[in-house]
Amino acid sequence: MPKKAQQDFIPLNVAVLTVSNTRVAENDTSGDLISDHLQQANHNVVKRTIEKEDAEKLFMTFRTLVDDPDVDVIISSGGTGLTEHDITPEVTSRLVDKSIPGFGELFRMLSYNEIGPSTIESRAHAGVANGTLVFLLPGSPGACRLAMDSIVLNQLDARTRPCNLVTLLPRILKK
Repeated sequence: MPKKAQQDFIPLNVAVLTVSNTRVAENDTSGDLISDHLQQANHNVVKRTIEKEDAEKLFMTFRTLVDDPDVDVIISSGGTGLTEHDITPEVTSRLVDKSIPGFGELFRMLSYNEIGPSTIESRAHAGVANGTLVFLLPGSPGACRLAMDSIVLNQLDARTRPCNLVTLLPRILKK
């Protein structure tokens, strides 16, 4: 069987969105962590924003990012829990064309090793919206670190074998 040629690294344009009623730029530790990890991996953080947990404003922010041809990936933190303010999965469900259930399943499996059965309270999720990859991470820095280090950065690296999300991007082009 012939070997596949080694794939080169492909930097992606990523928008980082923090969903919170209390965070501001000065204390957005999860947004900082996600942005730092992306930059260390040589991806481009092209947008960074904090949005309050208001369904219509949050929807418009996601819609704008999804429709932006310069954004390949959106990584959000926050709003994935069970309280009345946690609305990120509901808001994005209006935009997602294809769900990636394996992300949430794997995240909760890995999270179980760190926080035990409390992981069932996480609604971490991923999907594709108009050709843009969307990752919804919990708001805690520990959860963001786990997701970025164990799943997201590997899948955003074209060199990851046997497969990765980067090599799928040309086949899930924006409309």
